[in-house]
Order: sequence, then structure tokens, then C-alpha cells
Amino acid sequence: MPTRHRDVLVANAAGQLTITRHPHGCLMVFPRPEWERFRERIAQLPMSAQWWKRIFLGNAMDVEMDATGRVLVSPELRTAAGISKDAMLLGMGDHFELWDKASYDAQEARAMQGDMPDVFKEFSF
Repeated sequence: MPTRHRDVLVANAAGQLTITRHPHGCLMVFPRPEWERFRERIAQLPMSAQWWKRIFLGNAMDVEMDATGRVLVSPELRTAAGISKDAMLLGMGDHFELWDKASYDAQEARAMQGDMPDVFKEFSF
């Protein structure tokens, strides 16, 4: 975990994190209090979303940062996200995304070549 996030994660979550799969092919890394909120929202979804509930909740693994801020990501989750060599961690507000760097670079390049989604048409940068 990068140093700039480590102190906040220790203070707000005692270094406890939960990692699960993301539908875009990466992993979501939640500070434990944020995970509990996300988990409650997912658990309340209707039966029509049962497979997505299984994907998010059934693949979730609780982990703790060690004294140097390292986190052990299980082989199952690394395989699910295709993380084999270089990884990339993105802050997403209330959670992080952990990507295989090559996969992220390819998906970002495709997104940048396409049109910006309509929700950004009126957005001021």
C-alpha cells in the first residue's frame, strides 16, 4: 500500500481490508468499514442479482496490512484479475482498484479512443 494511503487506512480501518472481484476484471480493495457498507448494499439486492451477489460476496477475502504496508492477495484473486507481474493501484474514493498493469493500460487506451459517455457532456473540467 502506498505510504500516502497507509496512515489513513491504519487510522480508519486498523489496517484491515477486504478484497473482492470487480466486474471489469480488476480487484476492489476496501477498508473494512467501507466493505461493511458495500456488503450490506449487495446483500439487499433481489434474487435476480444472485450471481452478482455470489461474485462480490463469495470471492471476498479479509486481509491485513503488515507493518510495512504490504498486503497479501490470494492466488485465486490474483488469477481472477489476471495479475501476473506488474500491478497498478487506483484510488477510487471509498475503495481502491487493483489492476494488472498491462490489462489496465489496454482498457484505458480503448476508453480514450472512444467517445466520452453522455453523462460527461455537460460536465465541466
